[in-house]
Amino acid sequence: MPLSEIVNIFAGNPLDRAGERRGDASWIAEKLEDPQSLAVAVWNGKVLVEDSPSADDEPTGVQIAYLRADMAKELAGTDERLLFMGLWKDIAVFAVDLEGAADPSEGALQGLGRFEELRGAAATLPAPDAGILATAKSMFEWRRKHPFCANCGNKSDVVDGGWKRICPSCHAEHFPRTDPVAIMLAVHGGKCLLGRQAAWPAGMFSALAGFVEPGETIEEACARELKEEAGLVATKVRYHSSQPWPFPASLMMGMIAEVDSDQAAPDQTELEAVRWFDKDEAKALIRGEIEDAFAPPTLAIAHQLIKTWCESED
Repeated sequence: MPLSEIVNIFAGNPLDRAGERRGDASWIAEKLEDPQSLAVAVWNGKVLVEDSPSADDEPTGVQIAYLRADMAKELAGTDERLLFMGLWKDIAVFAVDLEGAADPSEGALQGLGRFEELRGAAATLPAPDAGILATAKSMFEWRRKHPFCANCGNKSDVVDGGWKRICPSCHAEHFPRTDPVAIMLAVHGGKCLLGRQAAWPAGMFSALAGFVEPGETIEEACARELKEEAGLVATKVRYHSSQPWPFPASLMMGMIAEVDSDQAAPDQTELEAVRWFDKDEAKALIRGEIEDAFAPPTLAIAHQLIKTWCESED
């Protein structure tokens, strides 16, 4: 059962993470050899999917293309490339991280699916599948970028089914990193503010956002970012929802922020332009009906912030 009325894409991983099992190396080894255990595959950040079945045999989307866990173990070669994801009822689910120039779906995994970018596949993935794949992608991104001990610099070892690293030299423990991001829709006088970065596709406008700094609440980060990027002063901040964002591993914390004026100015560092939209314009924006502007895709929490605000009565 959802814990919130708003469940964003990449949230809702249905697996029992079974944290109490992660430290049992013999149990994990046994499950890797169990013919009923399953695995998802990630190759150079892409995820293995297949067409979803439908009543008329016409594909309507994609779904996870599962492998047998013992096959994933063989492909991995070492624990560095394996992750215990959790349990689906009594079935253990793992993930395997593959690298290299050669596409495994044209080699060892031929006929078992195809690799696609998660950002694109998410549009038609079932929500539970998107949550599972987002977890695997984020975890492998962390492990790939943090193989060495941040305390002494020596190579660290994978333990706890892939959810922790321990340095054999200084015994420091290292845990997966998630970067907290405040993302906010500024509103004033019946209008909402959207901005755009120079690197984005021409015409794309989105909610403002920034990383939460040490010693800040998410509300304080929201207010600081609004001031820094658009010169606006927040007077009230309301939490909306959160979203795991596996590009590479952030937690987007969405808010709607009332500001004290409509005198916004882009800082020309983070933002090159800002623009106010009233509710009718915001509705047209998310429907793709404004000629010179468009909203982020539905998979992004920014889209949901705009949608919530423009459909609200206040």
